[in-house]
Amino acid sequence: MKGAARLEAFLEMMSAERGASANTLEAYRRDLEDAAGFVDGGLASANADDIRRWLDDVAARGFARSSQARKLSAVRQFFKFLYVEGMRTDDPTGIVDTPKKERSLPKTMGEDAVTRLLERAETDKQMAENDGDRLAACRLHALVETLYATGLRVSELVSLPLTVALRDERFFVVRGKGGKERMVPLSQKARAALRDWLEIRAQHASFKDSPFLFPATSESGHLPRQVFARELKGLASRAGVPAAKVSPHVLRHAFASHLLQNGADLRAVQQLLGHADISTTQIYTHVLENRLVELVSQHHPLAE
Repeated sequence: MKGAARLEAFLEMMSAERGASANTLEAYRRDLEDAAGFVDGGLASANADDIRRWLDDVAARGFARSSQARKLSAVRQFFKFLYVEGMRTDDPTGIVDTPKKERSLPKTMGEDAVTRLLERAETDKQMAENDGDRLAACRLHALVETLYATGLRVSELVSLPLTVALRDERFFVVRGKGGKERMVPLSQKARAALRDWLEIRAQHASFKDSPFLFPATSESGHLPRQVFARELKGLASRAGVPAAKVSPHVLRHAFASHLLQNGADLRAVQQLLGHADISTTQIYTHVLENRLVELVSQHHPLAE
C-alpha cells in the first residue's frame, strides 16, 4: 500500500471508528501531508530523526508550540495506526518529545459585560421595526441566551435540532465531539428566548420542514457559525462591549468561569463543557485559585 493509500486508510478509520468530524479529518490531512512533503521517501517510512527535523522546520515557520504539539499528535496517531495494522513494526514517534505548550489563560468576559450583552439582545428584539429585523433579533437573542446558559461549542449550538426547543424542558442532551452525548441545562431566560424564537420561526414557511432549530439556506441547512460570530460582534458593539474581545468561544469560557466563580465543582464544569479529560478543564484553575484566596482572606480567623 502506497503512502497516499495509507493516509486515506487512516482517515477512513478515524471517521468510521472514532467518529471524527469533517473539520477534524481535514486538519489531520493537512498536518500529515505537511509532514509527508518534508520526509524523503514518504511519511510512512520516516524515522525519529526525520520527525524531529520536520518539527524543527514547523517551529522555524513560526507555528506556536500548541500548533506544533497538535501536528505531532496527528503524526503519532498515524504511526499508531500503521503499527496496529501491521504496516510498520515500530513507532518512530515514541521517542520524540512533545513540544511543551505555553500555559495561556482562556479569554473570557466579566459578568457585567455578559449582562450588558444579553440585555442589549433583548432590547434589540423589542425595538425591531419590521419582520426581517424582528426575525434576526429574536434568533440572535435565542442564540446568545442559549450559549451562555449551556456553554455549548458554537458548532453544537448552531446545529441544534428543533426538538430541543419544542420540548421546553430544563435540560436537553447534545451530541458533541466524537459523537459523545452529554446533558446540559437551560435557564428560564434561555427557554423564554427560545419560545419567542419558535413563535416567529413558525411564521416563515421556508423554515417549516427544517429539522434544525436555527435553519438557514446554507449548505449544511443550519446557521453557519461564522454568521453567528459576526452578528455577535455587532451585538457587542451596540452593547458597549469591545467587539474584538467577544466571540462564541469567549462566551463559552465565560459560562465556565462564572460557574466556578460562584462555587461550581470543576468536575461538573468538565461534564457540562464536554471535555473528555479533566486536564482540559484545568485551564480554569486560575478562577478556583482566586476564589480560594478570597475565601481564606474573608473567613480564616488569622486573616487580616
